[in-house]
Amino acid sequence: MSEATPTISAVLFDMDGVLVDSKAVIERAWREAAQLCGRRITEEDIHNHIHGQPGPHTIRALFSDLSRSDQQKIQAHVIHVENTADYEPIPGVARTIARLRAAEITVGLVTSGWRYKIDRVIELLQAQWCFSVIVERDDVSRGKPHPDPYLLAAERLGIPASRTVVFEDTSSGVTSAVSAGAYCVGIGGEDLMRSGAQITIPDFENVEVHMRTSGDSILSCRPGHRLLVERLPARA
Repeated sequence: MSEATPTISAVLFDMDGVLVDSKAVIERAWREAAQLCGRRITEEDIHNHIHGQPGPHTIRALFSDLSRSDQQKIQAHVIHVENTADYEPIPGVARTIARLRAAEITVGLVTSGWRYKIDRVIELLQAQWCFSVIVERDDVSRGKPHPDPYLLAAERLGIPASRTVVFEDTSSGVTSAVSAGAYCVGIGGEDLMRSGAQITIPDFENVEVHMRTSGDSILSCRPGHRLLVERLPARA
């Protein structure tokens, strides 16, 4: 463990692309919604304005010239598709969350998703009792890439954001976490390093949690990269 690496008090997860593989579902939802209004979504649109972005941003960026009713139609279709689709967990993530819980490490969820989808994903992972804090889309006025979602999660936990490690899979999410001061682990390619991720991993298959007799734990994301995780004291 590098001396420059801060001691961590909580582990925060994004949802889409981190807990579940939702990339194809999200892209399909927006493409279908655009077609309802005679529009076409490009790969550039997907990269810049869909993945890692809250729905209102996407509406403003791609459909601001449409009527309010058409915008609502688009949003409603996206919500319906995302809320009713089946998802596959990211490999190893359910086991990682369970091990963090067993080690009494504080875990949180920070997402731009809707509550119904959040509840379905948590149930899918059988992690209903694992999350000490959940920050969702309507909890902040400025979503990712602004730091507000992660700052709010840290505030609710009573710790500075610099004492959190965040798992994110998009440039927008990484920027949000790093801007808040968190130690960010990218889920995906090395391109996330350019947004500020300290390291990247493909999934959670090789993530390990080692409990120590001192009461704290070691979170190992990949060989050579370990984080010391202290338990948060019980809150009254």
